[in-house]
Amino acid sequence: MKTYLVTGGAGFIGSNFILYMIKKYGDSIKIINVDKLTYAGNLENLKEVEHRDNYKFLKVDICDKEEILSIFNTYDIDRVIHFAAESHVDRSIKNPEVFVNTNVLGTLNLLNGAKQSWETEDGYKKDKKFVQVSTDEVYGELEDEVSFFYETTPLDPHSPYSASKASADLLVKSYVNTFHFPANITRCSNNYGPYQFPEKLIPLMINNGLNSKKLPVYGSGLNVRDWLYVDDHCKAIDMVAEAGHKGEVYNVGGHNEKKNIEIVTMIIDTLLEMLPEEDPRRKYISHDLITYVEDRKGHDFRYAIAPDKIKADLGWEPETSFAEGIKLTMAWYLDNMDWMERITKGDYQNYYNEMYRE
Repeated sequence: MKTYLVTGGAGFIGSNFILYMIKKYGDSIKIINVDKLTYAGNLENLKEVEHRDNYKFLKVDICDKEEILSIFNTYDIDRVIHFAAESHVDRSIKNPEVFVNTNVLGTLNLLNGAKQSWETEDGYKKDKKFVQVSTDEVYGELEDEVSFFYETTPLDPHSPYSASKASADLLVKSYVNTFHFPANITRCSNNYGPYQFPEKLIPLMINNGLNSKKLPVYGSGLNVRDWLYVDDHCKAIDMVAEAGHKGEVYNVGGHNEKKNIEIVTMIIDTLLEMLPEEDPRRKYISHDLITYVEDRKGHDFRYAIAPDKIKADLGWEPETSFAEGIKLTMAWYLDNMDWMERITKGDYQNYYNEMYRE
């Protein structure tokens, strides 16, 4: 039985990954979920697995070196799937120190814990793997409408968030090069799907639309992102963990490029399509809710990622079109409005008002 240490497993992608893995492998694997439970960590996401014998949650900060070493000393970890990170660009602009501590020093603690646990006199224990889950934002931005990020694209991060992720990636790479450490790095495009914290574009617009609130769009709304359905991403990470060539970087993209304003208008139109005629919320949902706000500092214009290498090496490619994925996502939020209501109470509202005030 393989034992997975999943960091940040109560967050958006982490919780979806745990659910994906339990659904795929059942009782043949064990998952240890390590999460500090910051504002974006929500154990409610994992209610359906929390009572399983092969799932365990540990409330641990990856910046706590002793706690991390203790986990590796207590459990025979076969896979580290490292999601835990401060991830919102706006927050990194306000408080970059938190991002450096978690994303860089936290990653270093995990690398050292795994290295100490897995190292032998002649290398490493058999079949161990560390997967650093990163982002396309480490590449900077594309200034035209035709080029793509490849694994060979130079790193050029433009925000404290992406700089901290690039730093973590370079630490992982240095351990591969210096210590022959068994690791891979994945870099994904924008994820969307169930359980995403509503400071991110898609759940923010869904929630605001359903509550007749303004839909804040940065700048002109013409910035372009590539969108990846979260289950497709989870499948890619699993494939890299099992078959990724040692030390390689794999870009994971969705082939779903959209301007931000396209996303917002699509959400409005899809809400009107999906809500029953008798639903009172329909009469308040319109394109008039769109409100342009001051652009984000250092807002990269376009990201587009080429997943050619992961397809060639591992046979992975995105399976979910954006038209299909956005309906699946919106259906989940419509069916789980109580989840949305609970997660948007308290400090999040203060943050929202501060970040998106006109």
